Amino acid sequence: MATNKQHEDSFENVESALTKTEQFIEDNQKLISFAAIALIIIVGGYWAFKKLYMQPLQKEAQETVFQAQQYFQTDSFNLALNGDGMNPGFLEIIDQYGATNVGELAEYYAGACYLNLGDYDSAINYLKGFSTDEPILMSTAQGATGDAYLELGNNEEAIKWYTKASKSENELIAPTYLFKLGLLYEESGQKEQALEMYTKIKEQYKNSSEARQIDKYITRAKING
Repeated sequence: MATNKQHEDSFENVESALTKTEQFIEDNQKLISFAAIALIIIVGGYWAFKKLYMQPLQKEAQETVFQAQQYFQTDSFNLALNGDGMNPGFLEIIDQYGATNVGELAEYYAGACYLNLGDYDSAINYLKGFSTDEPILMSTAQGATGDAYLELGNNEEAIKWYTKASKSENELIAPTYLFKLGLLYEESGQKEQALEMYTKIKEQYKNSSEARQIDKYITRAKING
């Protein structure tokens, strides 16, 4: 009997909850309708923005950036950065297409151009503004930021950014910046840290070009340590 009573109470609770829900819907029908319409507008607006605006803009940006990339590959950094009068450079592409993936990538290119042109402050500004989910490219940008700080004589910041770049664990990228870290640590008298970087290259990146010559740097760090 007790079990039946519990079941009856449960059904009554469910029925009561359903009744309250129905009453709430009736009382707030206009509000719910407005909310539903707003949601449809938001979702539809986002779809339209992405499909009708962003995708064509991304395609246009990809076509526009081609010549600037060609100049970059031939080390014509000033033309790549500022354009040639007919084709835009990376700076103009950032202004026009900054919301696209191409515009974001142009920030990296601009930073790299400034680095090669010797404008290290501008290089840092653009490289630090760059962001990507692609780990190798991100590490390359971080390493380039370290290079710019090194050129400015700021070894502390250079070490910071080389450390970030070395964490990629990529066979091509990581040993490059571990080696730069080792040299910087040696130069600043931090022999133990230098030895740690060199040893990491030897043990974890045996097939890298840096590993082929690393023994002499390990020996040097041990002797001078």
